[in-house]
Amino acid sequence: MVFNYNKNKGFTLVELVTTIILIGILAVVVLPRLIHVSSFSAYSVRSEIISELRTVQQRALSNSDQCYRVAFKSSGYVMMSADRNASDCNAFIEVGQLTPWKNGVSVTSNSNQAFDVNFDALGGIKLSNRCVGKCIKVTADDSVVIELTTAGYISAS
Repeated sequence: MVFNYNKNKGFTLVELVTTIILIGILAVVVLPRLIHVSSFSAYSVRSEIISELRTVQQRALSNSDQCYRVAFKSSGYVMMSADRNASDCNAFIEVGQLTPWKNGVSVTSNSNQAFDVNFDALGGIKLSNRCVGKCIKVTADDSVVIELTTAGYISAS
């Protein structure tokens, strides 16, 4: 009685590694074309703005002799400060550099592209265009909203 064993019952290690490498290359090349990256841009800009607003709010809480604001422009946003005692918060200067909007992104408040978010010494928010609530709209492929309250709460909606 003779047993015939078929020695080709599986894949070799070389075949498996080659297949995994090919799948990896296809994933890197094809998946970015299938998933539209700019659909995430509104959400990432919203998170970036919320982070900047909270940072400036912390500076306003830490430095009671300074007034702080985030100035939004059609081209981007910038942090500004002024001496609270000397000018009563009228002579703002840019503290940082202008952070430009990425292509296709616009930020508005009550349909205005230019507006300011001012912070008082207690971290409260005073907007130049009297916006309270869900008033800052970030638009790219999607539209998302940032909610502000006069008490100083900043949240994504």
